[in-house]
Amino acid sequence: MSDLKVHLLREGIVESVHTCEAVVTDHRGRVLSRSPGESLPTFMRSALKPFQALAVLSTGAAQAFQFGDADLALMCASHSGEMVHARRAFSMLWRLNLEPANLVCPIPPGKESPLQHNCSGKHVGMLAACLQRGFPVEHYAERRHPVQQLVAETLAELLAMPADEFVVARDDCGVPTYQFTLAQMAWLYAQLSAGRNPGLERLMRAMIREPRMVAGEGRFDTELMRLSEGAVVSKTGAEGVHCVGFVGQGLGLAVKVLDGGHRAKAPLVIHLLRELGWIDPSVADVLNDRFAALNPHQRLEVVGELEMV
Repeated sequence: MSDLKVHLLREGIVESVHTCEAVVTDHRGRVLSRSPGESLPTFMRSALKPFQALAVLSTGAAQAFQFGDADLALMCASHSGEMVHARRAFSMLWRLNLEPANLVCPIPPGKESPLQHNCSGKHVGMLAACLQRGFPVEHYAERRHPVQQLVAETLAELLAMPADEFVVARDDCGVPTYQFTLAQMAWLYAQLSAGRNPGLERLMRAMIREPRMVAGEGRFDTELMRLSEGAVVSKTGAEGVHCVGFVGQGLGLAVKVLDGGHRAKAPLVIHLLRELGWIDPSVADVLNDRFAALNPHQRLEVVGELEMV
C-alpha cells in the first residue's frame, strides 16, 4: 500500500507533496489501523492541552474558582486571540486575584497582551492549580515546578508508563511538552472521547459545547466540532500534529505531517474521518470546500488510506 500523502495541485497538476503518518487506537491503547511505514515519535505540542488541563481539574481548582465550560475549553485551546478569548482569560485571572503579568506566555507579535497568546487559557489553568494546591505561582512553567510534575504524573497514569521515561522539552509558550509516538497520542484521545474518566469527560464536553473557545471563528477545530455536532473532539498541535477523538466510542486518531506543514493537516484529517466513518460525507464536503481549496488555482488532495492492523 502506498504512503499517505497530501498533494498540492495547481489546476490539477501536482506541485508539492507532503508525506504523512496516522494511527487509530481504542481506549485500551490497542492499535486498530495505521498508515504504512514506521511511525516516528514527535512532540505532541498543543494537542497535549486537554491532558494538561486534566491535571488542573485533579486539584479541585475548577470547582474552587467556578470554571465553567467556556473556561475549561479555553484551558484546552490554541485560540486565535479574539477579544472573546482575551476577555475569558482575564475573567479567569480575576477569579484567581492575579494579573496578566503573572502569565509566562509571551505577547504575540502584533498583539498587546499575553492574554491574546494562543496558550493563555492553559497558563491560567496552571496558575489556578498552583493556588489550589499551595504551590508557588512563580516559575510555574519550569519542568521541576510541582504543577509541571503534576502534569507529568497525570500523563504517566494515562499512558501506563513511568514519568521519568518521558522525553521532554520546552514548548514555545514556555511550559514543558512531551515526545510521544502517534499511537500514544491516539490513545490519549481515545481516552478523552471514551467517557470513562470523569475529568476527561468534562473537558471533552466543554470543548464540543464551546468550540469557538478551542480555536476561533473560521478555524478548523472550531468548524469541525460545530459541523459534526459533537461527534468528534478535535485539537491541533504544531509542526503537523493533529489529534481527534470519536465521542462516546473510545477511539482516537493522531496524525503527523512529516515536514511540519500546517496546510496539509486539515484535508488529511477530513479524508481520514470520512474514511473511518466518524463524520458524515456531507460534513466532509463542506470542510473540504473551506480548508482544501486554497484559491481558484490550488487545491489539496489526499492520496492513500489507513491499513488495518
